[in-house]
Amino acid sequence: MIRFTIGSVRWLAVSTLAIALLTSIFVKPGTAAKFNKVVEIGQKAPDWKQLVGVDDKKHSLADWKSQKLLVVVFTCNHCPVAQAYEKRLIEFTKKYKSKSVAVVAISASKFAADSFDKMKEHAKQHGFNFPYLHDATQETARKWGATRTPQVFVLDDERRFVYMGAIDNSMNPSKVTKHYLRDAIDSLLSGKKPDVVESRQIGCAIDYKAR
Repeated sequence: MIRFTIGSVRWLAVSTLAIALLTSIFVKPGTAAKFNKVVEIGQKAPDWKQLVGVDDKKHSLADWKSQKLLVVVFTCNHCPVAQAYEKRLIEFTKKYKSKSVAVVAISASKFAADSFDKMKEHAKQHGFNFPYLHDATQETARKWGATRTPQVFVLDDERRFVYMGAIDNSMNPSKVTKHYLRDAIDSLLSGKKPDVVESRQIGCAIDYKAR
């Protein structure tokens, strides 16, 4: 018969707790990514339907089913960080359009400067060459775990997440040393998995309204 003393029971409890803590630190959870607490790499992207674009048409995720890769960027008008990336997104769209890579921008912001009418003005003024959709209910942004603007998601041909996070590592183009989005796309187009599949998103926080 095995006898347990109070001291041995305490030691066992402490040891069990220590193992659990170490496991939580070194073993990545299978339900969420490191910087995104809602979705994970390899997961199929949540669908969206009937989001109105600045072209006054309703768009669904399936609208881009013919594209090999899809880049979805959660952004807005007012955020200075988002503004700093607009030219880069326009240039990116130009460069990769012929390679069956599409870019779609979505705004879930509730600020007055990001109203639908203001979105139309902003897109026209800055020459957006990609669709700019209004997530009026914020449901799409919630389902994708978007928290910042800009925050980018890359989907493969099966519309699974293959990269998520920042576009690069500096809002100042002259200080960029890591081209996360570009490198991910180039890897996928060459039939390889990206070396970096997730980075910490940077930018203005998305202000979610209470349900």
